[in-house]
Amino acid sequence: MGGTDLRGMLKGRGDDLDRWARTINPQFIRVLRTIDFDRTWERAEGAYLWDADGHRYLDMLGGFGMYNAGRNNPRIRDALIEALELDTPGSVQMGATALPGLLAEALLARTPARLERVQFTSSGTEAIEAALKLGRAATKRSRVISLDHGFHGLTLGSLSANGNPEFTARFGPLLPGFEQVPFGDLDALEEQLRREDVALFLVEPVQGKGVNLPPEGYLQGAQALCRRYGTLFCVDEIQTGFGRTGKLFAFEHWGLEPDLVPVAKSLSGGYVPVGALLMSRAVHEAVYDSMKNAVAHGSTFAPNELAMAAGLATLQEIDDQGLVEQAARLGEKLLELTRPLVDELDVVREVRGLGLIWAIEFGEPESRKLSWKMIEKMQPGLFAQFVVGPLFSQHRILSQVAGHNIPVLKALPPLVVTDADIEYFAESLASAIKRAQRTPSALTRFALTAAGIR
Repeated sequence: MGGTDLRGMLKGRGDDLDRWARTINPQFIRVLRTIDFDRTWERAEGAYLWDADGHRYLDMLGGFGMYNAGRNNPRIRDALIEALELDTPGSVQMGATALPGLLAEALLARTPARLERVQFTSSGTEAIEAALKLGRAATKRSRVISLDHGFHGLTLGSLSANGNPEFTARFGPLLPGFEQVPFGDLDALEEQLRREDVALFLVEPVQGKGVNLPPEGYLQGAQALCRRYGTLFCVDEIQTGFGRTGKLFAFEHWGLEPDLVPVAKSLSGGYVPVGALLMSRAVHEAVYDSMKNAVAHGSTFAPNELAMAAGLATLQEIDDQGLVEQAARLGEKLLELTRPLVDELDVVREVRGLGLIWAIEFGEPESRKLSWKMIEKMQPGLFAQFVVGPLFSQHRILSQVAGHNIPVLKALPPLVVTDADIEYFAESLASAIKRAQRTPSALTRFALTAAGIR
Protein backbone atom coordinates (compact mmCIF):
# COMPACT_ATOMS: atom_id res chain seq x y z
CA MET A 1 0.00 0.00 0.00
CA GLY A 2 1.07 3.55 -0.65
CA GLY A 3 1.29 6.30 1.91
CA THR A 4 2.97 9.54 2.73
CA ASP A 5 6.72 9.00 2.86
CA LEU A 6 7.69 11.89 5.13
CA ARG A 7 11.22 10.60 5.66
CA GLY A 8 11.76 10.43 1.92
CA MET A 9 10.20 13.86 1.35
CA LEU A 10 12.49 15.40 3.98
CA LYS A 11 15.57 13.64 2.63
CA GLY A 12 15.06 15.03 -0.86
CA ARG A 13 13.42 18.32 0.08
CA GLY A 14 15.96 20.75 -1.38
CA ASP A 15 16.40 24.25 0.09
CA ASP A 16 13.99 24.87 2.99
CA LEU A 17 14.57 28.63 2.97
CA ASP A 18 13.97 29.04 -0.76
CA ARG A 19 10.74 27.02 -0.59
CA TRP A 20 9.54 29.08 2.39
CA ALA A 21 10.32 32.27 0.48
CA ARG A 22 8.45 31.08 -2.61
CA THR A 23 5.36 29.81 -0.83
CA ILE A 24 4.99 31.37 2.62
CA ASN A 25 6.82 34.64 3.38
CA PRO A 26 9.80 35.98 1.41
CA GLN A 27 10.24 38.99 3.71
CA PHE A 28 10.76 36.74 6.73
CA ILE A 29 13.50 34.88 4.86
CA ARG A 30 15.13 38.23 4.02
CA VAL A 31 15.19 39.02 7.72
CA LEU A 32 16.77 35.65 8.58
CA ARG A 33 19.46 36.10 5.95
CA THR A 34 20.18 39.68 7.01
CA ILE A 35 20.74 38.72 10.66
CA ASP A 36 22.59 35.49 9.73
CA PHE A 37 19.88 33.22 11.14
CA ASP A 38 19.40 31.35 7.86
CA ARG A 39 20.29 27.84 9.01
CA THR A 40 18.80 24.59 7.78
CA TRP A 41 17.51 22.80 10.87
CA GLU A 42 17.71 19.03 11.04
CA ARG A 43 16.61 17.93 14.50
CA ALA A 44 15.98 18.98 18.09
CA GLU A 45 16.03 17.47 21.55
CA GLY A 46 15.37 19.05 24.94
CA ALA A 47 17.07 22.45 24.99
CA TYR A 48 19.10 21.94 21.81
CA LEU A 49 18.80 22.28 18.05
CA TRP A 50 21.10 20.84 15.38
CA ASP A 51 21.68 22.34 11.94
CA ALA A 52 22.38 20.49 8.70
CA ASP A 53 26.14 20.71 9.33
CA GLY A 54 25.79 18.90 12.63
CA HIS A 55 26.35 21.95 14.84
CA ARG A 56 24.46 22.01 18.14
CA TYR A 57 22.73 25.21 19.33
CA LEU A 58 21.50 26.05 22.81
CA ASP A 59 17.86 27.10 22.55
CA MET A 60 17.28 30.14 24.76
CA LEU A 61 14.17 31.08 22.75
CA GLY A 62 12.05 27.97 23.32
CA GLY A 63 9.64 28.51 20.47
CA PHE A 64 8.41 31.73 22.16
CA GLY A 65 7.55 29.61 25.21
CA MET A 66 6.08 26.46 23.63
CA TYR A 67 8.78 24.09 24.79
CA ASN A 68 8.74 24.28 28.58
CA ALA A 69 9.04 20.49 28.70
CA GLY A 70 11.76 20.48 26.02
CA ARG A 71 11.72 19.94 22.29
CA ASN A 72 10.58 16.49 21.13
CA ASN A 73 9.86 15.36 24.66
CA PRO A 74 9.73 11.56 24.39
CA ARG A 75 7.08 10.98 27.05
CA ILE A 76 4.68 13.49 25.52
CA ARG A 77 5.35 11.93 22.13
CA ASP A 78 4.56 8.48 23.53
CA ALA A 79 1.24 9.79 24.87
CA LEU A 80 0.35 11.09 21.41
CA ILE A 81 1.25 7.79 19.78
CA GLU A 82 -0.85 5.97 22.38
CA ALA A 83 -3.77 8.31 21.69
CA LEU A 84 -3.55 7.55 17.96
CA GLU A 85 -3.48 3.81 18.62
CA LEU A 86 -6.52 3.90 20.93
CA ASP A 87 -8.92 4.75 18.09
CA THR A 88 -10.81 7.12 20.38
CA PRO A 89 -14.01 8.63 18.98
CA GLY A 90 -12.46 12.04 18.38
CA SER A 91 -14.56 15.18 18.26
CA VAL A 92 -18.11 13.84 18.14
CA GLN A 93 -19.30 17.47 18.29
CA MET A 94 -22.84 16.51 19.34
CA GLY A 95 -21.48 14.44 22.21
CA ALA A 96 -19.02 14.44 25.11
CA THR A 97 -15.84 12.32 25.22
CA ALA A 98 -13.40 11.48 28.01
CA LEU A 99 -10.12 13.28 27.29
CA PRO A 100 -11.38 16.91 27.35
CA GLY A 101 -12.99 16.36 30.74
CA LEU A 102 -9.84 14.72 32.09
CA LEU A 103 -7.65 17.62 30.98
CA ALA A 104 -10.14 20.18 32.32
CA GLU A 105 -10.07 18.42 35.70
CA ALA A 106 -6.28 18.35 35.70
CA LEU A 107 -6.07 22.07 34.94
CA LEU A 108 -8.65 23.13 37.53
CA ALA A 109 -7.01 20.96 40.19
CA ARG A 110 -3.92 23.15 39.82
CA THR A 111 -5.63 26.54 40.13
CA PRO A 112 -7.45 28.55 42.83
CA ALA A 113 -10.96 27.41 43.78
CA ARG A 114 -12.38 30.51 42.08
CA LEU A 115 -11.68 28.91 38.69
CA GLU A 116 -14.19 26.13 38.03
CA ARG A 117 -14.78 25.88 34.26
CA VAL A 118 -12.66 25.43 31.13
CA GLN A 119 -13.28 26.57 27.55
CA PHE A 120 -10.82 24.86 25.21
CA THR A 121 -9.30 26.72 22.26
CA SER A 122 -6.71 26.00 19.60
CA SER A 123 -4.26 28.80 20.45
CA GLY A 124 -3.42 31.61 22.82
CA THR A 125 -5.03 34.32 20.76
CA GLU A 126 -8.21 32.20 20.61
CA ALA A 127 -8.14 31.96 24.40
CA ILE A 128 -7.93 35.75 24.59
CA GLU A 129 -10.80 36.08 22.12
CA ALA A 130 -12.86 33.78 24.32
CA ALA A 131 -12.07 35.90 27.37
CA LEU A 132 -13.13 39.08 25.56
CA LYS A 133 -16.33 37.59 24.19
CA LEU A 134 -17.45 35.73 27.31
CA GLY A 135 -16.36 38.55 29.61
CA ARG A 136 -18.48 41.08 27.74
CA ALA A 137 -21.49 38.76 27.71
CA ALA A 138 -21.17 37.89 31.40
CA THR A 139 -20.94 41.50 32.59
CA LYS A 140 -23.20 43.04 29.95
CA ARG A 141 -20.48 45.66 29.50
CA SER A 142 -18.53 46.42 26.34
CA ARG A 143 -15.27 48.12 27.30
CA VAL A 144 -11.91 46.38 27.74
CA ILE A 145 -8.85 47.87 29.42
CA SER A 146 -5.37 46.51 28.75
CA LEU A 147 -1.85 47.90 29.11
CA ASP A 148 0.78 49.74 27.12
CA HIS A 149 3.21 47.25 25.60
CA GLY A 150 0.94 44.33 26.42
CA PHE A 151 0.81 41.54 23.85
CA HIS A 152 -2.19 39.21 23.71
CA GLY A 153 -2.22 37.93 20.14
CA LEU A 154 -2.78 39.11 16.58
CA THR A 155 -6.38 38.24 15.69
CA LEU A 156 -8.66 41.27 15.61
CA GLY A 157 -10.05 41.16 19.15
CA SER A 158 -6.68 40.34 20.67
CA LEU A 159 -5.05 42.95 18.46
CA SER A 160 -7.48 45.56 19.75
CA ALA A 161 -6.12 44.88 23.24
CA ASN A 162 -2.52 44.93 22.00
CA GLY A 163 -0.47 47.82 23.39
CA ASN A 164 2.21 47.84 20.69
CA PRO A 165 1.66 50.26 17.79
CA GLU A 166 4.06 48.35 15.55
CA PHE A 167 1.50 45.52 15.48
CA THR A 168 -1.71 47.58 15.41
CA ALA A 169 -1.06 50.68 13.31
CA ARG A 170 -1.62 49.16 9.86
CA PHE A 171 -4.76 47.20 10.69
CA GLY A 172 -7.29 49.75 11.84
CA PRO A 173 -9.94 50.49 12.53
CA LEU A 174 -9.71 48.10 15.47
CA LEU A 175 -12.67 47.13 17.62
CA PRO A 176 -14.29 49.98 19.57
CA GLY A 177 -14.27 50.05 23.35
CA PHE A 178 -10.62 49.07 23.85
CA GLU A 179 -8.18 51.32 25.69
CA GLN A 180 -4.69 50.94 27.14
CA VAL A 181 -3.35 52.46 30.34
CA PRO A 182 0.27 52.54 31.56
CA PHE A 183 1.64 49.38 33.14
CA GLY A 184 2.00 49.88 36.89
CA ASP A 185 -0.28 52.93 37.17
CA LEU A 186 -3.19 52.12 39.48
CA ASP A 187 -4.57 55.68 39.34
CA ALA A 188 -4.90 55.49 35.55
CA LEU A 189 -6.59 52.11 35.85
CA GLU A 190 -9.06 53.31 38.47
CA GLU A 191 -9.93 56.34 36.35
CA GLN A 192 -11.19 53.93 33.69
CA LEU A 193 -12.82 51.39 36.01
CA ARG A 194 -14.79 53.86 38.11
CA ARG A 195 -17.05 54.47 35.10
CA GLU A 196 -18.38 50.96 35.80
CA ASP A 197 -18.66 50.06 32.13
CA VAL A 198 -15.48 47.97 31.79
CA ALA A 199 -16.10 44.27 31.20
CA LEU A 200 -12.58 43.09 31.89
CA PHE A 201 -9.09 44.25 32.69
CA LEU A 202 -6.50 42.23 30.75
CA VAL A 203 -2.95 41.98 32.10
CA GLU A 204 0.16 39.87 31.61
CA PRO A 205 1.69 39.28 35.05
CA VAL A 206 5.08 39.70 33.39
CA GLN A 207 4.95 41.53 30.08
CA GLY A 208 6.51 39.44 27.33
CA LYS A 209 7.56 42.42 25.21
CA GLY A 210 10.53 43.62 27.20
CA VAL A 211 10.07 41.27 30.19
CA ASN A 212 8.57 44.03 32.33
CA LEU A 213 7.91 43.01 35.94
CA PRO A 214 5.02 44.59 37.84
CA PRO A 215 5.78 47.20 40.52
CA GLU A 216 5.28 45.99 44.08
CA GLY A 217 1.59 45.82 44.96
CA TYR A 218 0.39 46.62 41.44
CA LEU A 219 -1.31 43.33 40.56
CA GLN A 220 -2.93 43.00 43.98
CA GLY A 221 -4.15 46.58 43.69
CA ALA A 222 -5.49 45.98 40.19
CA GLN A 223 -7.41 42.92 41.38
CA ALA A 224 -8.92 44.91 44.27
CA LEU A 225 -10.00 47.69 41.89
CA CYS A 226 -11.64 45.15 39.59
CA ARG A 227 -13.58 43.68 42.49
CA ARG A 228 -14.66 47.16 43.64
CA TYR A 229 -16.00 48.26 40.26
CA GLY A 230 -17.45 44.95 39.00
CA THR A 231 -14.78 44.39 36.34
CA LEU A 232 -13.51 40.90 35.58
CA PHE A 233 -9.82 40.40 36.37
CA CYS A 234 -8.20 38.55 33.45
CA VAL A 235 -4.59 37.38 33.86
CA ASP A 236 -2.97 36.32 30.59
CA GLU A 237 -0.77 33.30 31.39
CA ILE A 238 -0.18 32.25 27.79
CA GLN A 239 3.59 32.77 28.00
CA THR A 240 4.10 32.82 31.76
CA GLY A 241 2.10 29.70 32.61
CA PHE A 242 3.13 26.10 33.29
CA GLY A 243 6.26 26.72 35.30
CA ARG A 244 7.91 29.50 33.33
CA THR A 245 8.29 31.90 36.26
CA GLY A 246 9.10 29.37 38.97
CA LYS A 247 5.44 28.88 39.88
CA LEU A 248 2.99 26.79 37.87
CA PHE A 249 1.16 30.04 37.11
CA ALA A 250 2.78 33.43 37.54
CA PHE A 251 -0.23 34.84 39.41
CA GLU A 252 0.72 32.58 42.33
CA HIS A 253 3.68 34.86 43.11
CA TRP A 254 1.20 37.55 44.20
CA GLY A 255 -1.56 35.36 45.66
CA LEU A 256 -4.04 36.44 42.97
CA GLU A 257 -7.43 34.85 42.23
CA PRO A 258 -8.37 35.89 38.69
CA ASP A 259 -11.80 35.52 37.14
CA LEU A 260 -10.36 34.59 33.75
CA VAL A 261 -7.02 32.95 32.85
CA PRO A 262 -6.13 32.35 29.18
CA VAL A 263 -3.44 29.66 28.73
CA ALA A 264 -1.79 28.01 25.71
CA LYS A 265 1.77 27.64 24.32
CA SER A 266 3.55 25.06 26.50
CA LEU A 267 0.33 23.24 27.41
CA SER A 268 0.82 21.47 24.07
CA GLY A 269 4.34 20.26 24.84
CA GLY A 270 5.17 21.93 21.53
CA TYR A 271 3.44 19.20 19.52
CA VAL A 272 -0.23 20.04 18.96
CA PRO A 273 -1.92 23.47 19.08
CA VAL A 274 -3.97 23.76 22.25
CA GLY A 275 -5.17 26.56 24.50
CA ALA A 276 -7.84 27.13 27.10
CA LEU A 277 -9.70 29.80 29.00
CA LEU A 278 -10.01 28.98 32.69
CA MET A 279 -12.87 30.89 34.28
CA SER A 280 -15.04 31.28 37.32
CA ARG A 281 -18.37 29.50 37.54
CA ALA A 282 -20.10 32.90 37.76
CA VAL A 283 -18.70 34.00 34.39
CA HIS A 284 -19.49 30.69 32.75
CA GLU A 285 -23.05 30.47 34.04
CA ALA A 286 -23.79 34.06 33.04
CA VAL A 287 -23.00 33.12 29.42
CA TYR A 288 -24.12 29.48 29.27
CA ASP A 289 -27.36 30.27 31.08
CA SER A 290 -29.81 28.03 29.25
CA MET A 291 -30.03 25.11 26.84
CA LYS A 292 -30.58 27.67 24.09
CA ASN A 293 -27.14 29.08 24.85
CA ALA A 294 -25.38 25.76 25.39
CA VAL A 295 -23.12 26.37 22.38
CA ALA A 296 -22.61 30.11 22.83
CA HIS A 297 -18.93 29.77 22.03
CA GLY A 298 -16.66 27.09 20.61
CA SER A 299 -13.98 26.13 18.11
CA THR A 300 -14.16 23.10 15.84
CA PHE A 301 -10.74 21.62 16.57
CA ALA A 302 -10.30 22.96 20.11
CA PRO A 303 -11.01 19.85 22.26
CA ASN A 304 -9.47 17.36 19.79
CA GLU A 305 -8.07 14.13 21.17
CA LEU A 306 -4.40 14.75 20.35
CA ALA A 307 -4.46 18.21 21.92
CA MET A 308 -6.04 16.82 25.07
CA ALA A 309 -3.52 13.96 25.25
CA ALA A 310 -0.65 16.40 24.78
CA GLY A 311 -1.99 18.62 27.55
CA LEU A 312 -2.39 15.74 30.00
CA ALA A 313 1.09 14.42 29.24
CA THR A 314 2.63 17.88 29.57
CA LEU A 315 1.12 18.47 33.01
CA GLN A 316 2.36 15.03 34.10
CA GLU A 317 5.84 15.79 32.75
CA ILE A 318 6.00 19.13 34.56
CA ASP A 319 5.12 17.33 37.81
CA ASP A 320 7.35 14.28 37.34
CA GLN A 321 10.45 16.22 36.29
CA GLY A 322 10.06 19.00 38.85
CA LEU A 323 10.20 21.63 36.12
CA VAL A 324 8.53 24.36 38.18
CA GLU A 325 11.16 24.05 40.88
CA GLN A 326 13.91 23.81 38.27
CA ALA A 327 12.77 27.03 36.61
CA ALA A 328 12.82 28.83 39.96
CA ARG A 329 16.31 27.59 40.84
CA LEU A 330 17.91 28.16 37.44
CA GLY A 331 16.20 31.54 37.10
CA GLU A 332 17.88 32.67 40.31
CA LYS A 333 21.19 31.33 39.07
CA LEU A 334 20.84 33.17 35.77
CA LEU A 335 20.19 36.44 37.59
CA GLU A 336 23.15 35.88 39.91
CA LEU A 337 25.46 35.25 36.96
CA THR A 338 24.27 38.16 34.81
CA ARG A 339 23.40 40.97 37.23
CA PRO A 340 27.10 41.82 37.75
CA LEU A 341 27.18 42.91 34.08
CA VAL A 342 25.34 46.09 35.13
CA ASP A 343 28.46 47.19 37.02
CA GLU A 344 31.02 45.62 34.70
CA LEU A 345 29.77 46.99 31.34
CA ASP A 346 28.58 50.55 30.93
CA VAL A 347 26.28 49.61 28.05
CA VAL A 348 24.20 47.35 30.35
CA ARG A 349 21.38 49.20 32.14
CA GLU A 350 19.42 46.42 33.85
CA VAL A 351 19.11 42.65 34.18
CA ARG A 352 15.69 41.36 35.22
CA GLY A 353 13.60 38.23 35.21
CA LEU A 354 11.37 35.84 37.10
CA GLY A 355 12.14 32.15 36.82
CA LEU A 356 13.19 31.44 33.25
CA ILE A 357 11.74 34.52 31.60
CA TRP A 358 14.78 36.82 31.60
CA ALA A 359 16.02 39.99 29.91
CA ILE A 360 19.01 42.32 29.74
CA GLU A 361 18.47 45.97 28.79
CA PHE A 362 21.11 48.14 27.13
CA GLY A 363 21.54 51.90 27.21
CA GLU A 364 23.83 54.65 26.00
CA PRO A 365 27.35 54.06 27.37
CA GLU A 366 29.57 56.77 28.80
CA SER A 367 32.15 55.92 26.17
CA ARG A 368 31.46 55.69 22.43
CA LYS A 369 28.35 57.86 22.70
CA LEU A 370 28.63 58.92 19.07
CA SER A 371 28.51 55.33 17.76
CA TRP A 372 25.53 54.53 20.00
CA LYS A 373 23.58 57.61 18.93
CA MET A 374 24.26 56.93 15.25
CA ILE A 375 23.09 53.33 15.56
CA GLU A 376 19.97 54.27 17.54
CA LYS A 377 19.13 56.95 14.99
CA MET A 378 19.18 54.33 12.25
CA GLN A 379 16.91 51.98 14.18
CA PRO A 380 16.03 52.32 17.89
CA GLY A 381 16.95 49.28 19.94
CA LEU A 382 19.32 47.87 17.35
CA PHE A 383 22.21 47.32 19.75
CA ALA A 384 20.42 44.30 21.22
CA GLN A 385 20.53 42.66 17.79
CA PHE A 386 24.30 43.24 17.74
CA VAL A 387 24.46 40.93 20.75
CA VAL A 388 21.82 38.42 19.60
CA GLY A 389 23.66 37.96 16.27
CA PRO A 390 27.07 36.94 17.65
CA LEU A 391 25.45 34.80 20.33
CA PHE A 392 23.93 32.83 17.48
CA SER A 393 26.71 32.78 14.89
CA GLN A 394 29.74 32.53 17.19
CA HIS A 395 28.43 30.87 20.36
CA ARG A 396 25.57 28.89 18.81
CA ILE A 397 22.92 30.22 21.17
CA LEU A 398 19.44 31.06 19.89
CA SER A 399 17.92 34.13 21.59
CA GLN A 400 15.85 37.13 20.53
CA VAL A 401 15.40 40.88 20.74
CA ALA A 402 12.51 41.38 23.18
CA GLY A 403 10.44 43.74 21.04
CA HIS A 404 10.40 46.44 18.38
CA ASN A 405 12.55 49.49 19.01
CA ILE A 406 13.69 48.47 22.49
CA PRO A 407 17.34 47.61 23.34
CA VAL A 408 16.44 44.45 25.24
CA LEU A 409 17.67 40.89 24.72
CA LYS A 410 15.30 38.21 25.98
CA ALA A 411 15.74 34.58 26.96
CA LEU A 412 12.88 32.11 27.29
CA PRO A 413 14.55 28.68 27.35
CA PRO A 414 12.96 25.28 27.79
CA LEU A 415 12.73 24.51 31.50
CA VAL A 416 14.91 21.43 30.91
CA VAL A 417 18.09 23.50 30.51
CA THR A 418 20.93 22.53 32.82
CA ASP A 419 23.24 24.43 35.16
CA ALA A 420 25.98 24.07 32.54
CA ASP A 421 23.69 25.59 29.89
CA ILE A 422 22.96 28.60 32.10
CA GLU A 423 26.66 29.07 32.85
CA TYR A 424 27.57 28.83 29.16
CA PHE A 425 24.89 31.36 28.24
CA ALA A 426 26.08 33.84 30.87
CA GLU A 427 29.73 33.52 29.78
CA SER A 428 28.84 33.82 26.09
CA LEU A 429 26.58 36.80 26.76
CA ALA A 430 29.36 38.74 28.48
CA SER A 431 31.73 37.95 25.62
CA ALA A 432 29.19 39.00 22.96
CA ILE A 433 28.42 42.32 24.69
CA LYS A 434 32.12 43.16 25.06
CA ARG A 435 32.69 42.37 21.41
CA ALA A 436 29.72 44.52 20.37
CA GLN A 437 31.08 47.45 22.39
CA ARG A 438 34.54 47.42 20.84
CA THR A 439 33.68 46.96 17.16
CA PRO A 440 31.69 50.09 16.28
CA SER A 441 32.57 50.08 12.58
CA ALA A 442 31.31 46.52 12.08
CA LEU A 443 28.16 47.34 14.02
CA THR A 444 27.54 50.40 11.91
CA ARG A 445 27.78 48.35 8.71
CA PHE A 446 25.31 45.86 10.15
CA ALA A 447 23.00 48.70 11.20
CA LEU A 448 22.97 50.12 7.69
CA THR A 449 22.01 46.70 6.32
CA ALA A 450 19.40 45.93 8.98
CA ALA A 451 17.82 49.38 8.73
CA GLY A 452 17.25 48.70 5.03
CA ILE A 453 14.90 45.77 5.73
CA ARG A 454 11.48 46.54 4.26
